Amino acid sequence: MRFIDRQDAGRQLAAALEKFRRQDPVVLALPRGGVAVGCEIARALGCGLDLVLVRKIGAPSQPELAVGAVVDGEHPEIVVNEDVAAALDLPADYVDRAAKRELAEIARRRRLYLKDRPHPGLKGKTAILVDDGIATGATARAALHAVRRQNPARLVLAVPVAPPETVADLARDCDEVVALTQPEGFGAIGYFYADFHQMDDREVIALLDRAAETPQKPG
Repeated sequence: MRFIDRQDAGRQLAAALEKFRRQDPVVLALPRGGVAVGCEIARALGCGLDLVLVRKIGAPSQPELAVGAVVDGEHPEIVVNEDVAAALDLPADYVDRAAKRELAEIARRRRLYLKDRPHPGLKGKTAILVDDGIATGATARAALHAVRRQNPARLVLAVPVAPPETVADLARDCDEVVALTQPEGFGAIGYFYADFHQMDDREVIALLDRAAETPQKPG
């Protein structure tokens, strides 16, 4: 399966999530790429849209290699990829120091993206966590743990593409995973998109502003 762009992926994913329309859903998008996907889902389901702000903790000499991830909140959630951390023989305080730097970036993005918009409560609702794809799952796992603490009635992870072993692993952290395609020999998320450009802050803000102006439809 190949998606034209993130909006196309969001529309296809929304069709698979239609069954949750009457379960009081809230879409929670992971910036940046997940916002484009999440906006399409929230529009299709006529439900609220919010963000979960997570930052990957990269390896010292390989920033794209996820040692773990951190998500903001009253008590920041840190998830460590123990296998990677052990293989790299990292200093004991490396993750904590890296997490502090990433939390500063999370705070900047929250001010920039969300301004003073109220967050929809999740208690008793179906929380649908959305990204544009998953590779290792460290970021998604941190986000799922943080969302679970807000007591949704049901927690769903929804992505266009993810490797099957990652889907199986993350299924333990939520009630259901909806992944449209789960290819063997995964490679990279961008392989499954014709347009997988790097989204910038202006694009994310424009999408969120447009979503905020769109009235929700009754379920």
